[in-house]
Formats: sequence, structure tokens, C-alpha cells
Amino acid sequence: MAKIDWERSLRALRSRNYRLFFTGQTVSLIGTWMTRVATSWLVYRLTDSAWLLGLTAFTGQIPAFFLAPLAGVWLDRWNKHRTLVATQVLAMSQSFALAALALTGTINIWWIILLGCAQGIINAFDMPARQSFVIEMIEERADLSNAIALNSSMVNGTRLAGPAIAGLVIAAVGEGWCFFIDGVSYIAVIVSLLAMRFAAPPAARAKKRVWEEMREGWSYITGSPAIRSILLLLALASTIGMPYTVLIPIMAGSVLGGGPHTMGFLMAMSGVGALSSAITLALRKSVIGLGRMIGISTAIFGGSLIAFGASRWVWLSMVLMIATGFGMMQQMAASNTILQTIAEDDKRGRVMSFYTFAILGVTPIGSLLAGGVAARFGAPATLALGGICCLAGSAWFFRQLPEIRRIIRPIYIELGIIPEVARGMQSASALQSPPED
Repeated sequence: MAKIDWERSLRALRSRNYRLFFTGQTVSLIGTWMTRVATSWLVYRLTDSAWLLGLTAFTGQIPAFFLAPLAGVWLDRWNKHRTLVATQVLAMSQSFALAALALTGTINIWWIILLGCAQGIINAFDMPARQSFVIEMIEERADLSNAIALNSSMVNGTRLAGPAIAGLVIAAVGEGWCFFIDGVSYIAVIVSLLAMRFAAPPAARAKKRVWEEMREGWSYITGSPAIRSILLLLALASTIGMPYTVLIPIMAGSVLGGGPHTMGFLMAMSGVGALSSAITLALRKSVIGLGRMIGISTAIFGGSLIAFGASRWVWLSMVLMIATGFGMMQQMAASNTILQTIAEDDKRGRVMSFYTFAILGVTPIGSLLAGGVAARFGAPATLALGGICCLAGSAWFFRQLPEIRRIIRPIYIELGIIPEVARGMQSASALQSPPED
């Protein structure tokens, strides 16, 4: 049995700023997942409506559809560190507002929708800022892929703990305390951000008009078959497959005959799969094969959704949630790694804003559709339809893969990310060069 090189697997934590970020975010994200579970269950308890579940998710995510592309332009101009401090303070305020309304018994579906929309506006800036800020926190560029994998491990480790804790808290004292705990948890990440030290601010680049820079970013993305194909597949999975999270309360309550604890455990099992996916990425020694893994993981995601929709046993559904979480996170994290690595430095914010758009921006459309389709045909049929579309997307991506490899391999060699290939090319060049006098 091969021995795991933990020092290599955790190498991004050698950077002090990233280590602070990792610690603070770990605490904060547990609260974030608790709020997500509590919000879904509260809406379902207050309304007993699949359509309103979809509408709530839609209004919480639709701001990213309009704001994410613009946010990328601004993030390439702004100080990302200060931007993150601001977004975390605003998110903390939103969680405390939810807690106050829930604990005083004055909350209703319209307050949930309004505050969810406010969080969506915050996330439209926060998510691409966090993604593009990673490279500024690590001291060695070679550690970037490991930092992204550790980020995924952090998100999904907390995704495992957060929903399980939320299910217990909701059953014991109600949803309001989940929101309050989430608000308190933001203090950890705010403190970690304020404790960071940076040598010097990056040199300011020449600023053009916002729409001109936005068009420049769009042309850069659509002009690259690699970036374009990865984002298109991600957008498909987010629109058609990702709304399975909206339907989990229905599957847990109406289809499987459970309660909030059942929903919490189903989401926790999805977190187990996602965490195991992130760990496998952290253990990787090379980026070679990540393109193929994007297609494979999308197929796993689609197949698992079909099977989950057909399941009528809690234990089987929990196992299938592991596979669903694995496929979903493997696709997202592998896509993130490739995009951040091959994007030009002065366009990374815009590329990652479209990455955010491909996840958060289009998901609300899928959530609204999923709620409407589930209200008419049922949650199981909606999940099966999403799974079939993901399988079709995977087949399409494999047809694009040879061209994607042709484009990104020279970039990896130039950056020294594939050092053995770079050394081989240098050696070959030296052999072909005439001897110096």
C-alpha cells in the first residue's frame, strides 16, 4: 500500500496567509452550511411547497446571473483582500438579521426571499474574489493546485459537519439558532483576514471603461476552446443537475418519509462524497488527467442523480448521495484548478467571475425550473431528467477533450507545472542547438 506524503498534500499551508484563511474559513463555513439547511427546511415547513422552495433558491442566486460578469471587471481593479473583509461583514449582518426574525417568530417566506436575495448580491462579489484571491495568498505558484484542492476539502469537510449539526439543532431548538451560530462563525474568517500580511500591493494596471473590460474578458473566454468548454459543461451541470439540493427536503420528507434529521444526513452524505473527491485532488501529484476527470465526474454525477430519484430506501439514498457529492465536487474543483492555472494574471478575476456565473448565476434558473417541474411531475422524475442531461453533457465534453489538451499543455509546460516535460523540451532544444564558439 502506497504511503501518503502528507507534507506534499498539505504544502499550500506553508504560506502563512493561506493558513490563516484556511482556519478562519473552516469555522465560518460550518455556519454557512447550517444556514443553507435551516433555510430550506424553514421554507418547506412554512409553505409545504416545492415551487416556493425553487423560488427561494432562485431569488437567492439570481443576483449572480446579472452581477458576476461585472464583478469580475471590478475585482481585477479592486484590492481583493479588502473586498473579502467587506463581503464577510455584510454576510454576517445578513445571518444575524435572519436569526433575529426567526427567534422572535416574525419571519415569513417574504423575509426569507428578501434576505436571500441580499446574500445573493454579496455572493456575486465574494465568490469570485475568494477564488481569485487564492493565488495572492500562496507564496509558491506551484502550490496553487494544492491550495484549490484544500479549499475544496475545507468546503466539503464543513459540508459534512454543517448539515448534520443543523439537523440536530433544528430538531432541538429550531432554525433561528442555526442562523445565529452562522452569524457568530463569520467572526473567525474576519479575524483571519485582518491578521494577514502582504509585502506590497500589486501594481495598478491601466483602467479602461467597465463595458470595454467586460467585453475584453468575454472575448478572452469565448476565444479559448479550453476555457469555453469547461465553463459550458459546468453551466449545464449547475442548471440541470445542481438543483437536486432544492429537492432534497421533498425527497427526505415526502418520498422517503423522514424529517429534518433525514434531510441533514442526506446532505451530509453528499458532503462525504464531495470531501473524498477534494482529498483525492489534494493527493494528486500532477494536473495531468484533470481534463478527463471533468468528463468522468460529470457522468458520475448524472448517473447518481438518476439512481437517487429512483430510490425509496433511506440507506440507499444516502449511499447515492455520496456518489452525487463526489461527482459534483470533482467536476467543480478540477474545472477551478485548470481555469485558475491557465488564465492570464490580469484576466483571472474576470475568468473566475464567469466561473461563479456558471455555478451561481445559472443555478437559480435551474432551481426555478426544478421547483416547477417537481410540482407537476414529482421530484424523482425531475432528478432523473437532470441526470440524463448531465450524461449527455459528459459525452459532448469528451469529444472536445483532444482540442482542450492541445491548448493547455503548452501553457503548463511554459509555467513549469509539468517540469519533466519542460526539462525534456529544454534538453531536446540544447541537442539541436549548434555549439557556441
